[in-house]
Amino acid sequence: MGNPTPLEVMLKRDRMIVLAGLTGIAALAWVYILYLSRHMSGMDMDSMPMGMEMSMPHMFSWSAMDFILMFVMWAVMMVAMMVPSAAPIILVFATISRQRREQHRPFVPTSVFLLGYIVVWSGFAAAATITQWGLHTVALLSPTMVSTSPFLGGGLLVAAGIFQWSPLKDLCLTRCRSPLGFLMTEWREGTKGVFTMGLRHGTFCLGCCWALMTLLLVLGVMNLLWIAALAGFVLIEKVAPAGQWVSRVTGVLLVGWGASIIVSGLG
Repeated sequence: MGNPTPLEVMLKRDRMIVLAGLTGIAALAWVYILYLSRHMSGMDMDSMPMGMEMSMPHMFSWSAMDFILMFVMWAVMMVAMMVPSAAPIILVFATISRQRREQHRPFVPTSVFLLGYIVVWSGFAAAATITQWGLHTVALLSPTMVSTSPFLGGGLLVAAGIFQWSPLKDLCLTRCRSPLGFLMTEWREGTKGVFTMGLRHGTFCLGCCWALMTLLLVLGVMNLLWIAALAGFVLIEKVAPAGQWVSRVTGVLLVGWGASIIVSGLG
């Protein structure tokens, strides 16, 4: 093999820079989640230090600030869980952007694409916050943000399992599993176009994973083990050779798990 060309050297360097940036973003998000989880474990809201009260909303009487803080928590959690799984397409986009720059063609920073992706998941964070507020209002979530109803918990598990077999899931997962194919069919020029591309990819990703994310309301919104497990599963679905079959098998397991919870609630 010959020596790499200057362009190949620059592309490799850019990929390392982008990958380091994505790792840093995800790491900061995980640090925040670890901070919240560590202070929540074994601590009730009355004994929580003032600093922690500013980081987490009160569980039963939400003010506007409580709502904002809970939204921030969900948004950061989505960044921590979803940005790693978006790394393949972001790296491909960064490579294309560098090549266009070297060819003196119009290019847009990779951060614009990432911003569009994050905006979509921030929208999900807002919807999740509203849902959580509603569930707390009717006492279906505990102060530790876990479902108190076997019918709610079991129902969400069954619904998520069924969704794993749905045509919408297959469509969205297929688009998420083919970064180059997505960019070839969805390419748009200019800052607005690249932002729209980020939005569209984020929408496919949301369509693929939203049902799995709702399981945090069953497993515990701040349960680190399940947060990490879901994040890892989403990554496997998108990059593993048999990711779609993993998705279907998991769907069967979720339905069985949810049904057993519902049956136990009837006893």
